Amino acid sequence: MDGESAETIPDRGELRASYSRKRPEFAFILGDMERRIRACLEAANLRPILKGRIKSFDSWYAKRIRLLRQAKAAGKAPIPITDVIALRAVCPFLGDLGRAEAAIGAAFSVLEVERKGSERSFREFGYESIHILVKLPDELLSSAAGLDAPVVELQLRTILQEAWAEVEHELVYKAEFTPFDEPMKRKLAALNANLSLSDIIFQEILDYQRRLNSELERRRSSFHGKIEDAMDRPLAADGASAGLPAETAGPEPASGRAEAPAPAEALPQPLLEPGQAASMDDLLLAALTAHNREDFPSAIGLYSEILARGPAKDVATMVYKHRGMALFSQSRYREAIEDFGKSLELDPQCYKAAYYRGVVRSVLQDFPGAIEDFDLALGIHPYHFYSRYRRGMAYWHLEDYAQALADSESALKLEPDNAPAQRLKALAMAKLAM
Repeated sequence: MDGESAETIPDRGELRASYSRKRPEFAFILGDMERRIRACLEAANLRPILKGRIKSFDSWYAKRIRLLRQAKAAGKAPIPITDVIALRAVCPFLGDLGRAEAAIGAAFSVLEVERKGSERSFREFGYESIHILVKLPDELLSSAAGLDAPVVELQLRTILQEAWAEVEHELVYKAEFTPFDEPMKRKLAALNANLSLSDIIFQEILDYQRRLNSELERRRSSFHGKIEDAMDRPLAADGASAGLPAETAGPEPASGRAEAPAPAEALPQPLLEPGQAASMDDLLLAALTAHNREDFPSAIGLYSEILARGPAKDVATMVYKHRGMALFSQSRYREAIEDFGKSLELDPQCYKAAYYRGVVRSVLQDFPGAIEDFDLALGIHPYHFYSRYRRGMAYWHLEDYAQALADSESALKLEPDNAPAQRLKALAMAKLAM
């Protein structure tokens, strides 16, 4: 008798019933692994869209038949089906994929990594994806008896790779006819290339933004260190004379958290060469880099060049504020006050410009003017700790100890463990008790 005997042909009805009985266990594994993988990726500061699915019986059966046929032709045992339970992590950027793969590799036993689409030339179209076979943790093995192998498949893609995969599935895999003529194939290849290029450009933009933000954070750290030197140390000296413990607080954090400045050699080189045409972003990054290297004349010149180009209102607001900080760092206090004022004129809600102007006026010992600026900043942002604390310091210098105490107590409601505010409160209470 030619062909398969009746005994060796897979019985679709029996297999469907068996698959249905196993499905609750598959669902349990899927839910548990989705929770574990989500926690793993979030611990790596990644928050992709996470999708999970259990392979439908019809898809599973079709794949089983295909693998049996291939095994028979090769004279080998059929390979196991490893994607019965699958998860997909869809990330915004290309760089996220490598980080996600590394996080998964560190947290789980990875049996195999396949990079779909990596073998294609630029003339070919097809979806790209990283497929990772993750071994189930021991505590889930009791639920895995119905699987060919105790694994789940995790796919890593960008949003654009996911979009292409969905479209390709409709155009190629679900269609009875697929495009064979060269013009249509070239169009599909061009579309795929555009999506791949978009992924690359998005990642470059993200890297550029991160570089800018890194420069901003370092610049703020330097600026706040100068504020501490000019304003906090004299208060610490007053405290020492009053018998209070030595000051231990570091410089004012740039964004609500202390952050150590990077060493000088870690700062990026300016993007600009003499005579090179530069975009607004290039100028800003070069200005921030010079600022962080304490090359304040170059930074001020670059900020001024940006302003001379007539930038949009929000850009001008930011640049005036940054140039004011650079001027402050050179002790050009009157010019700094002017720049912070221009920033406020452009954006009356810019509480930081009001706060910075108050700081400069405090350094000039114009404490009534400083209080007006801190009042303005707090009117915009009532919960800004440093505006409240430094207003209390200004009241201290005006010998209004009751207001200094009130501001220090309000500031401590926002940051109860802040040592400078605790010191100000103690000094004010000591004066009021005399």
